[in-house]
Amino acid sequence: MSKATFASSRASRVTELATLLLLLALLTILVLELPDDVFSPESQSFFFAIGAIGAWRYSWWFIHAARSLWYNRVRFPQLRRDADATAQAIRPDELFVLCTSFRIEPEVSFPVYEALVQECANYGVPTTIFASVSDRTDVDVIQHVMDVCGQPANVSVRYMFQRGDGKRSAMAEVLRAISRQMPGPSSLLVSMDGDILLEPGTLERSLPFLLMRSDLGAITTNNRARVTGGDATREWYDLRYAQRHLMMSSMSISERQLVLTGRYSVFRADVAVEREFIQTVESDHIDHWRFGTFKFLSGDDKSTWFCLLKRGWKMLYVPDVYVSGFEELPDRHRFFHSTTDLMRRWYGNMLRTSGRAIQLGPRPMGWFTWWCLVDQRLSMWTTLIGPTVAILVTLFVRPSFIFAYLLWILFTRGIATLVLALQRRRFSVLWLPLLYYNQIFGALLKTYVSFRFNRQAWSRQGIAAGEPDDPRAARRQRRMGHLLHGFHMGALVLVLVLVTGALKAPDLPSANLLSEQLAADQVDTGSDNRWLSQAAVRAPEGTALRLPPGVVALDHQLASELGSEDEVRVERLLGADDGDATVLSLSPEFAAQALRLPGLTASREARVSCPVDAGCALSLGGQEIALERLEVQVL
Repeated sequence: MSKATFASSRASRVTELATLLLLLALLTILVLELPDDVFSPESQSFFFAIGAIGAWRYSWWFIHAARSLWYNRVRFPQLRRDADATAQAIRPDELFVLCTSFRIEPEVSFPVYEALVQECANYGVPTTIFASVSDRTDVDVIQHVMDVCGQPANVSVRYMFQRGDGKRSAMAEVLRAISRQMPGPSSLLVSMDGDILLEPGTLERSLPFLLMRSDLGAITTNNRARVTGGDATREWYDLRYAQRHLMMSSMSISERQLVLTGRYSVFRADVAVEREFIQTVESDHIDHWRFGTFKFLSGDDKSTWFCLLKRGWKMLYVPDVYVSGFEELPDRHRFFHSTTDLMRRWYGNMLRTSGRAIQLGPRPMGWFTWWCLVDQRLSMWTTLIGPTVAILVTLFVRPSFIFAYLLWILFTRGIATLVLALQRRRFSVLWLPLLYYNQIFGALLKTYVSFRFNRQAWSRQGIAAGEPDDPRAARRQRRMGHLLHGFHMGALVLVLVLVTGALKAPDLPSANLLSEQLAADQVDTGSDNRWLSQAAVRAPEGTALRLPPGVVALDHQLASELGSEDEVRVERLLGADDGDATVLSLSPEFAAQALRLPGLTASREARVSCPVDAGCALSLGGQEIALERLEVQVL
């Protein structure tokens, strides 16, 4: 790809400048308006939680950065010299190319196949291109390409039409066709997508690595993007490629990878046509305790990687060979929605395969690669600790903590962006907010997918799979996923609340005081003051007021409810005729002032029964009101 074309996939200078000014303004506000109490002793739990997790995560990330730098500056130059020497002496017996296309525009297909055919012709070995296509238009385009390239004698094309049920079945059919040609030990297979443009010299500079190492099962290369979309979309793709370059370079020190990218990877043909390899590509599946057995829809690059990994094959990343992908979001006008769909598919592929890879143990891959797989599972939770702690402490301890957290974000992501720029050899200000978006929202998506990774969808082909055919069973699975996800997120928040002290548990004196207050609240001695006072002044003169069954609670506030000018009209308070007995519950102060019990004393321990003509009375508004057929207690 020309330099000018590559530059066109970057954000405009206006966007870069606007983003830079916005970030500088935010930094200025944070520094100038940072409250003094941010660094008070009460902030220790916040800084410990953020700092400890940050130190762990970024120390691990910087280990990858250091390994990547060592590989690109020290290790790979020697490998490049050896590969160039091998290219002068050895060529593969035969080259096979598996290229899958699904409804790709002719404007893209033509340059892709033109570059592929020209590369194969220039490489000079017998080459068979298996074009797995979905439309007759693709055949016309490829035939036209062959005519334009002069029908190279060493290149032949075979067309295989897809069934429309996904990329896996198309790849398996091609691999079976290649197996019938019985490739030799030095034959190679290039697996690539139909929207990947090979730059001049791709085959010449990538294939020799497999020829010089008999223990090398596959290689993959660096990527560039020709993006159709806005500035954010362009830089989002380039940031992902920069992160990919750092990680794959680091993993190459261990001679393993975490994926063999389907965009462009090269395999040993005799390994790729083995029955186990083909069956894994076509019908890869897992048995899960909650989802049962389900097949993988996408993620063929993870399946080929796992098949080689468990058999102990080594893998290598070639950073100085670029292939360019024609990239476009599923909906170019909806950045958030489209990136969510893509990341959900990518993370689902990762989670569906990493679990079984971890179960293999370190033996077939080494301790470092094995721990990287474990870290993929841990990082989606540890990444959420920082923002969660910041929110908790800001809401419940001190609002000014959010200033410190924003400064932390600008500092750490700024350094990470500079490291990525150093290795990518270009810098974009948009990487800083996009990096935070990828990390935090990506972690949330990973936790979401980890409880629902049976649900699969492929936006380009419009197909989905993984859930039971029975709608009720599918709903049960979804509800269980929501429940488990909510439980784990709640547990994370609870642990962080306790660790940071955002919501402290009460001490013993406070707990005792609270329990006493609750007990006092439960015994509300004046809950019936209002209705009884109203009934006493509104009843006809000289009548008896019958009380309801159960407890009737009164206290000294009854006098204030009556008022100084209200006249009490009732002469007797009667208990209920049937059912539960009526218990008149009086506060101690009110009982001492108004209760008359001839020869008897009411207490907390005992109730006093007041039958007819027992002489029990209650003094209200200067009038003695007889108490009949009820019980009296003091609380």
